[in-house]
Amino acid sequence: MLPLLLATLVFVSIASAEPEYPQMGPDLYDPKSDGEAQITAALATAKAEHKNVLLMFGANWCIWCRRLDHTFATDATVAASLKQNYVLVLIDSNWRHGEKRNHSINLRYDNPLKEGLPVLVVLNPAGKKLTMQETGALEDGKSAHDPAKVNAFLAQWAPKK
Repeated sequence: MLPLLLATLVFVSIASAEPEYPQMGPDLYDPKSDGEAQITAALATAKAEHKNVLLMFGANWCIWCRRLDHTFATDATVAASLKQNYVLVLIDSNWRHGEKRNHSINLRYDNPLKEGLPVLVVLNPAGKKLTMQETGALEDGKSAHDPAKVNAFLAQWAPKK
């Protein structure tokens, strides 16, 4: 009984944790995540399911990261393409407050953060980088990402089945 109670208390404390930037809403990126472990798990899933891995480097303070995530979640065509062809991994790349989170991952993939946030990197199931995409090119010129541009990018780098 005691282990169950402790597990419940831990879950409740995690579930009710204050967002990193409360004014931005709930966290998209887990500030405590281990990007290396995330990528390892994603590559195993990608290999088993014949998909590519889509790394989305970003941070919880980044409005454009939230806008791209919104497009991923709410546009039916984009969501379907992601589900069919990719394992999506959100890599927390926050550098504010002195810590460069997951910095070694940024360096491994040739510093995609030089392009700003968010930035996308596509890996094949073996972990080889296929491309990097700064996401300004996927915007609609107003205040969102253009689903047609996002879909074209996803289609271009989807695995050949």
